[in-house]
Amino acid sequence: MQIEQFGCLRDNYGFLVHDPESGETACIDTPEVEPILAALARRGWRLTAIWNTHHHPDHAGGNLAIREATGCTIVGPAAEAARIPGIERSVAEGDEVRLGAHRFRVHDTPGHTSGHIVYHCPEQQVAFVGDTLFALGCGRLFEGTPQQMWASLRKLLEWPDDTLVYCAHEYTAANARFARSVEPDHKGLAAREREIEALRAKGQPTVPTRMGLERATNPFLRADDPALAEALGLAGAPAEQVFARTRELKDRF
Repeated sequence: MQIEQFGCLRDNYGFLVHDPESGETACIDTPEVEPILAALARRGWRLTAIWNTHHHPDHAGGNLAIREATGCTIVGPAAEAARIPGIERSVAEGDEVRLGAHRFRVHDTPGHTSGHIVYHCPEQQVAFVGDTLFALGCGRLFEGTPQQMWASLRKLLEWPDDTLVYCAHEYTAANARFARSVEPDHKGLAAREREIEALRAKGQPTVPTRMGLERATNPFLRADDPALAEALGLAGAPAEQVFARTRELKDRF
């Protein structure tokens, strides 16, 4: 399985996933038409499917134009089917999508939107998470509740540490500054922030990230960590309350 990553819009990433044996190629979301078509041409790949994670225009806005150009099939979240342009197959928790012999499991991850989904390939330890999880962050709660988002993130926490996580935006530097503001003494955050700054200074992406790294340093995945609760003045509070407070602080940061 081959993955092509490229920039779109101001801070989105586009992803093409290709199976050389079958010749099938999936596009994860459609943030911007021209970069996606250019990447396909550059690699000489034929697009067979669009896999949407949610309905926002910077994720599904290019669906119809790309289908017109390639003849691909559009797959998207069942809970948002009415808001996914051109959707032909609706998927939800427990469903699978295939790329040749590779199987991706679909997980419902409401929070950022009411019907957000992610695509996880356990065999390859690769996941495309849209706006549910970011490097050192998580999606803003536009339609869901803190309780829903924490439950969604707990599903991702079940993945092995080596899982390669492809997030949809380059938000990492700002997320690192926020994380440090919450836990200035957290071991590992200072070093990670320096690494992020060095990558961005060279114009290099901080995406993808690894699940183990996020598990250790991402405050939004550590709502059940007593150290984070204490740092927020919520010692002994339920994880959902700690998560909600963390998200509230980030929204105002």
